[in-house]
Amino acid sequence: MTTIVKDQGFASEDFHAPFAAPEDSDGARALDLPSDFDTATLAGFDGIEMIRVDFPSFADGRGFSIARALRRAGYGGRLRARGHVLADQYAMARRSGFDEVEIDESLAARQPEDQWRARADWREHDYRSRLAG
Repeated sequence: MTTIVKDQGFASEDFHAPFAAPEDSDGARALDLPSDFDTATLAGFDGIEMIRVDFPSFADGRGFSIARALRRAGYGGRLRARGHVLADQYAMARRSGFDEVEIDESLAARQPEDQWRARADWREHDYRSRLAG
């Protein structure tokens, strides 16, 4: 079972289409991208409602770069980080373009909802706002 983290807190899964690998994307509504995916090889976003980017380790930040590249390329659908993303990384995930994070039950138990919600005001707590104040 997985937990979806959004700015409002923990949520249940509400997306039920199957995820396809990039090489099987013809007609797919959702894609699963590995952390080493080259975004330049993605042909287009027609019909893609959600892209899920894998985070194999909390120390692997390539997913943040993938999210940024997808948003810059014009992807406007749902973008989800999946795997080993920590509550401390939630603000960075949102700033890089992710809409939500998917974590497993064990991580949700170790880092409960209040820790994620504490970082949900990701627009206010960045270095730019501290410098301006």
